[in-house]
Amino acid sequence: MPIETHTAHLTSASPRRPSLSRAEPARLMTGLATSVATRVTARLVASAAAACLALSLPVQAETGTSSLLLVSAQQVPSDAPALKLPEGATLERLASLDSPRMLHLTDAGELLIGSRAERVYRAQLTPDGNLSAVKTLVELSGYPHSLVVRSDKLYVATTAALLVADYSPGEALTRDDFRELIALPGGGGHNSRTLSLGPDGGLYLALGIQGNCSNQYLAGSEQGYSFSERRGGVLRLEESGDAPHWQPWASGLRNPVGLAWQLGMEDEPRLLATNNGPDHWGYEQPRELVVAAREGSFHGMPWYQWVDGRWQADDCITSDSPRERDEIAPPLAEIPARSAPMGIAVVPPEHPLAADMDVVVAVHGSWGTAPSGNAAGDPASRREPRLLGLKLATPDTAARLVPVLTGLQDSSSGQRWIRPLDVLFGPDGSLYFTSDSGAAGLYRLTFD
Repeated sequence: MPIETHTAHLTSASPRRPSLSRAEPARLMTGLATSVATRVTARLVASAAAACLALSLPVQAETGTSSLLLVSAQQVPSDAPALKLPEGATLERLASLDSPRMLHLTDAGELLIGSRAERVYRAQLTPDGNLSAVKTLVELSGYPHSLVVRSDKLYVATTAALLVADYSPGEALTRDDFRELIALPGGGGHNSRTLSLGPDGGLYLALGIQGNCSNQYLAGSEQGYSFSERRGGVLRLEESGDAPHWQPWASGLRNPVGLAWQLGMEDEPRLLATNNGPDHWGYEQPRELVVAAREGSFHGMPWYQWVDGRWQADDCITSDSPRERDEIAPPLAEIPARSAPMGIAVVPPEHPLAADMDVVVAVHGSWGTAPSGNAAGDPASRREPRLLGLKLATPDTAARLVPVLTGLQDSSSGQRWIRPLDVLFGPDGSLYFTSDSGAAGLYRLTFD
């Protein structure tokens, strides 16, 4: 049975609001500095052309502005932007942040957040869901998109290098504490680098090719591809021997951003990856994909595209494919083209969402408009940002899409209030996610 969704609306949080079902005093302090009583004002600004959420917020600590925006499945004024979320769910805005990107929760309960703003954020998250004020841990240049903590080291993936610093929970860091562990293929185009800690303790990293048809192949050292052209897939850091080096793990992905390990499968754990398809086929094709990035797997791009359930050759690239069509791994799920899937999180087995979905994907929403797929059309025709649940395909069943959080884009103007970037399930069962534009910041979706 699909999950029930209810229409809700953006509204400001208030501890005096009588219709909220949860214990407000504890909840309303969550995510804010407890030493300061913060007053939050939210108002809707409407015009004939657009409607958007305007937040009037105080400055707090190093994070710029912080707020708690609370939304629940209840009837509130009809002129507010409408959201749809699961029955009993509540949406909170925990902090306003500058261009936050990927999330990482450490064993010590620290929530770390990369960004496009040349800084790494940090907050403490308790097992019952209390979150301290989000503060800047360190400022780093080079686009610190993602990060992980392993043992006593903090690893940060920038566009051109993997950085490392000695680290212990709560410790202060500066740029001088970091050193370059190993270089990465840099360059323009898709310049995010997503780092993931595998169940084997290894470091895995996703990176995309530069454009739609770039002649770049991640596993191409034997075919003569230079280091800078070995892009498009997942690398694994080989740390044995005198010096670390990158080993190809999975290739043929145009722009993989989200990585998540799915445990408890019939065989060994598998690495799930979201992949953003190309822009030059229009608005409907090819569709965005979720794939199993296995050791040695090939996913076709840019030489082949997944269209109407099969791999079709893409004539925009003139070089020969490094591998045959019958070697290309089929996807586990499809998402409508021009959706821009980003982060992905595996749903815990006992979670209320688990019966309906295996994973939740942060769908960012592309700039492509209908019907051509370019940016010249009506902004309201763009694929909407949302949180999307997926029931992944098995040998016996097809994949299924289940909306989790929608209504983040104005249907008339195309104005986007929130654009989900990454998702993470916390120890309390809440779903945390970042938005890097619109009302950018850290959000939490809780479930009764």
